[in-house]
Amino acid sequence: MSSSTKYVDPAFQGVGQKVGTEIWRIENFQPVPLPKSDYGKFYSGDTYIILQTTSGKGGAYLYDIHFWIGKESSQDESGTAAIKTVELDSILGGRAVQHRELQGFESDKLLSYFKPCIIPLEGGFASGFRKPEEEKFETRLYVCRGKRVVRMKQVPFARSSLNHDDVFILDTEKKIYQFNGANSNIQERAKALEVVQYLKDTYHEGKCDVAIIDDGNLQAESDSGEFWVLFGGFAPIGKKIISEDDVVLETTPSRLYSIVDGQLKLEEGTLSKAMLENNKCYLLDCGAEIFIWVGRVTQVDERKAASKVAEDFIISQNRPKTTRITQVIQGYETHSYKSNFESWPVGTATGTSGGEEGRGKVAALLKQQGIDIKGLSKGSPLNDEVPPLLEGGGKLEVWCINSSAKSPVPKEEIGKFYSGDCYIVLYTYHSGEKKEDYFLTCWMGNDSIQVNSYNQISLDKEKRSFSTQFFELLCD
Repeated sequence: MSSSTKYVDPAFQGVGQKVGTEIWRIENFQPVPLPKSDYGKFYSGDTYIILQTTSGKGGAYLYDIHFWIGKESSQDESGTAAIKTVELDSILGGRAVQHRELQGFESDKLLSYFKPCIIPLEGGFASGFRKPEEEKFETRLYVCRGKRVVRMKQVPFARSSLNHDDVFILDTEKKIYQFNGANSNIQERAKALEVVQYLKDTYHEGKCDVAIIDDGNLQAESDSGEFWVLFGGFAPIGKKIISEDDVVLETTPSRLYSIVDGQLKLEEGTLSKAMLENNKCYLLDCGAEIFIWVGRVTQVDERKAASKVAEDFIISQNRPKTTRITQVIQGYETHSYKSNFESWPVGTATGTSGGEEGRGKVAALLKQQGIDIKGLSKGSPLNDEVPPLLEGGGKLEVWCINSSAKSPVPKEEIGKFYSGDCYIVLYTYHSGEKKEDYFLTCWMGNDSIQVNSYNQISLDKEKRSFSTQFFELLCD
C-alpha cells in the first residue's frame, strides 16, 4: 500500500498478531510497552496508546487504536501519541479505526477492554511517579457511572462531592465504602460493587472490609457512622452540580470538509459516498464528534496532518476539549460514520474498482460460485465465458496482499475488491485423471502498488504440481 512506511518503531515490532490488548506509554517522546500487570492503570500526567486486536469473520484481524490523553499530560506528549498512532496504523496495513480518548470522557469501546474499569491515578512518568502499592496509602473518593461499562473518576475527598444521583466509592486504608445515592440506578450500584471488589483484591490484598452505605438510611449503623465521621460528621448533602461530564452537545447537521494542504474546504450538497476521493482526507463535523476519513492512497504524512487539522478545528470552533475525534480508513468505515451520509450503497465496498479487461472474468468466476458480485462488474460487461475446466464445482480461495504478507479474505467478503489492494484468486478443481488442478489469477486495483503482484510467485511455488496454470495481470 502507498501508505506504508519504511521505518518501524522497535516498540511496534510484531504487534497485532494475536487477539487482545497491547498498551504503550509515551516516555521521552517514545512509545514504551506497558507491563500487563499495569493494564487498566492510567496516570493523569501521561499519554498512552492502546491497540485492540479482534478476530473478524473468517479469522481476519480487525484493529482499533486509541490514544489516551491524561488531564495533566503535556501537549508535546499528546502530539507524539497522535503521530505514533498513525505510524502504528500504517504498520498494521492502514486499516485500523483510530480514536482520541480524553481522561474522564473515554468511549464505551475503550472502557469495555478493562474489567471492571480503568483506574485513574495521579502523577505520571515525567514526575517520577511511584506505584500506588509503593506509596503511603492515600484515602481516595471516586464517583462511578455507567450501566454497561464503568466510568470511574476521582473527585475531591469532601462532602460537597457527594450527591443523591450517583454512586461513590471511598477507598480508605482499612475499609472500602460504597455510597449509593438515593436516586442512583441499581445497575450502576452493581457495577460499582465489582469495582469495590477489584480495589480490595488489587490494593488491599483482599484483606480489608467492605461497607455499603445507602443514602437516606438514617438507622444507627456502625458502618454508616464511620462513613460520615470521615466527612466531619453527618450533614445534608446538596443537589448534583452540572459539570462538563453532564453536558450533552446539541445535534447539528453534519458538514463535510476536504483537507488540502492543511486547509479545510466545505463540500457543498447532500452528503454521499461518491463525494469521497481516495487520494484525499476529509473532516466530517457531527457536532459532538469529529470524524477524519482518509483515502486508501493517501500518504502517512497526510494522515498525520489530518489529525492535527481536527484538533485545530475543535479549538477554532470553541468546541469542548472533550469532543471526540475518530479516524476511519476508506473501506473500513464504522456504522456511526456511514449513518451521516444520505447516500451510502449497502453491500458494496468503498473504493471498489478494477481493470475492465480482467474484471469480467473474475466476476464470472465468482458468479459461478454463487457469490454476489453486485458492484464488482459495474460499468463493464460480465464475461460469462468461464473456462470449461472450471465447470462442475470446486474450491475458491482469495487472498489480499499487504506488503510482503498475504491474508485470507473471509468467505463473506469474497466479491469485494478494493482499488488500493492486490488480490490472488485460486480455484481448486478436479480434472480428468488428476486429483487436483488449479486456476490462478491476480486482480490488481488501480491504486495498488504493482510490486505486490509478485507475491503471487510465492503461492505459485506452493502449487508446483499445477498441470494447468493461468496468470493474468488484471489492471488497466
